[in-house]
Amino acid sequence: MGVDIQTLYERYAPMIHRRCRALLRNDEEALEAMQDVFVEVCRRRDRLEVASPSSFLYRTATNVCLNRIRSRRRRPQDADTELVERIATSPVAEERSLINVFLDRVFARELPNTREMAVMHLVDGMTLEEVAGEVGLSVSGVRKRLRLLKAHVAELKEVA
Repeated sequence: MGVDIQTLYERYAPMIHRRCRALLRNDEEALEAMQDVFVEVCRRRDRLEVASPSSFLYRTATNVCLNRIRSRRRRPQDADTELVERIATSPVAEERSLINVFLDRVFARELPNTREMAVMHLVDGMTLEEVAGEVGLSVSGVRKRLRLLKAHVAELKEVA
């Protein structure tokens, strides 16, 4: 069964672009990555059977962006670019590392799809209704999970 790429693009391109921009921190590169996501969908359209398109596209966008980031690190354009990137990302890398440790602690006690729900709602700007539809929970279930997550974050911030 093939998928209707035009419909997927019209409905999910803004969400995918936001995700790519959040990961890549560069609007132009995010647009390219978003296009790569849909090129990948085109390439596999006849073999795809997607029950949850937004989750699938979100995961694909994350993988495309992570591959771009890894590629950037392996092959800097030139010595000057590499130096500028190292200088620009040095304090940010340390801050990100601390944030990642904190987030790992936050999500360690949460159910596996809580992180996905939090990213969809807080980063991608999806409504509670949209998140609920994607994860198969009621709106009140999503709201409760996010409320518990916020309480857990507050609790860990007090300890830290």
